[in-house]
Amino acid sequence: MRILGISAYYHDSAAALVRDGTIVAAAQEERFSRKKHDARFPRGAAAYCLAAEGVKLREIDVVVFYDKPWLKFERMLETYLGYAPRGLASFLTAMPLWLKEKLNLRSVLEKELRALDPEAPKLAPLLFTEHHQAHAASAFFASPFQRAAVLCLDGVGEWATTSLWLGADNELTPCWEVDFPHSLGLLYSAFTYYTGFKVNSGEYKVMGLAPYGEPRYVDLIYRHLIDLKADGTFRLNTDYFNYATGLTMTNERFHALFGGPPRKPESPLTQREMDLAASIQAVTEEVVARLARTARREIDAEYLCLAGGVALNCVANGKLLREGLFRDLWVQPAAGDAGGAVGAALAAWHIHHRQPRHSNGGTDSMDGAFLGPSFSDGEIAQSLAASGAVYRRLDDDALCSEVARILAEGKVVGWFQGRMEFGPRALGSRSIIGDPRKPEMQAAMNLKIKFRESFRPFAPSVLAERASDIFELDRPSPYMALVAPVKESLRIPMTEEQQRLFGIDKLNVPRSSVPAITHVDYSARIQTVHRETNQRFHELIRRFEALTGCPVLVNTSFNVRGEPIVCTPEQAYRCFMRTGIDFLVLENFILAKDDQPAAEADDSWRREFELD
Repeated sequence: MRILGISAYYHDSAAALVRDGTIVAAAQEERFSRKKHDARFPRGAAAYCLAAEGVKLREIDVVVFYDKPWLKFERMLETYLGYAPRGLASFLTAMPLWLKEKLNLRSVLEKELRALDPEAPKLAPLLFTEHHQAHAASAFFASPFQRAAVLCLDGVGEWATTSLWLGADNELTPCWEVDFPHSLGLLYSAFTYYTGFKVNSGEYKVMGLAPYGEPRYVDLIYRHLIDLKADGTFRLNTDYFNYATGLTMTNERFHALFGGPPRKPESPLTQREMDLAASIQAVTEEVVARLARTARREIDAEYLCLAGGVALNCVANGKLLREGLFRDLWVQPAAGDAGGAVGAALAAWHIHHRQPRHSNGGTDSMDGAFLGPSFSDGEIAQSLAASGAVYRRLDDDALCSEVARILAEGKVVGWFQGRMEFGPRALGSRSIIGDPRKPEMQAAMNLKIKFRESFRPFAPSVLAERASDIFELDRPSPYMALVAPVKESLRIPMTEEQQRLFGIDKLNVPRSSVPAITHVDYSARIQTVHRETNQRFHELIRRFEALTGCPVLVNTSFNVRGEPIVCTPEQAYRCFMRTGIDFLVLENFILAKDDQPAAEADDSWRREFELD
């Protein structure tokens, strides 16, 4: 049986194809449309999933959507009525789209699906999961666990913003939920908006900014914004927010509480924003920890699964792991709405069709998250020829040796290999990589290659078998879902003068023998690289270690700021030529920047992508 899962119309739309319970393909629409966080129907992603399986839509048995629009509409109407007349402007803005499309979602989806296969004699049955059910299914059914507690935390689904489930075999049993407007995800997004970043995009910037600040506003947040109970459930004081009825996240009362209006996007960051980020991060970690303790107490399960946008807060995840409540935890790598496509398809297979589930307790079913398109040598050669590119082709052994040497010389490499990653993280398939021993590498990659804020940290990709030698981590972290400290023995103690530094001045103080991936609080967002799921990337890091003694590479996504991660060889070459990347590797092809035709003379292309 083939099942096509669809998530769309809110943010990060995606498609996923499941065959007899196995995830065979999954991708976000943004990678095809080149519009970051694209919310439209995932036409390109769905077409890719069908092509990857070698089928037409008519050969799909079931299509599943990750949301129930009538329940969401009910919530919106009740909210507007409950806040009337304050919500009138928002109501008038939202209703035309709802009345035109979202209430007729079945017919809208059928029209989009038929466009994928115009000659199909009939369409497959169309099913709908609830939003948090799709999140829970993406977390539990894809996990390696046979029995687990499942926490879903996001902005809002239909009504639920936080939910607890018991996953056992092929069943998901809902336990309880926290409903809109009380939302940890929306609380975090309110601070994302207030500190001048884009909602549903810049939350990870707030997380990265937090270590530069002090949590000075925590008491203020608890006193005025959130009533947090001992069990982790909570209520927000909606008098301070505008998201329920307005077109912004916060209101004048919120602004007065924190001493001024929201920071203007792209304006200089001040200590105030850093302290706000540190404060909301501390509150989030406490809420997540209390919820997890409740899950452990109420559910007879030794394992925890996480999904929903809040589950991408890898700092909170790392602290939760170190608390030792559960034997292990597993986070869906596409924890946000994109992962709902996978969850919807798996829910249809296991819950609707009552199909059994088998797990070995060790390996998840995401296949390293390498579920997107790949390209043959012939396709790459044709693409390079069309661009007038100058390249060499090397066999695997020579390629890994040469790239390891290039990296050891301090060069930056665009690394394009195998199937594209599913989810927001680059995991060594569409990555920009460098030497973590170079203190200047973080700033250089941020400013000259990514064209983004200098404070944003980079992740280490470390050989799985060597991770515990470098980090305080005793288990795999293949999806960059966990933050852990760098080993004490590798840290560089700060001088008294350095300890007196505040805010962004801390950025240029080397913290360890791998400074480019060590954040200002001595932490790192870790990807463990496994031979079983990414053999060539593993071999490259092994060769790099043989040359340098360092089993780690800097790894960031292959894109510039505001651009979705590259999907095709053409996109990779274009990004390579527009940035300070020194070398490009496309499968077995290697290209040196100095050998290429002249790059574009101006940087007007940067206006192609709206800043995130």
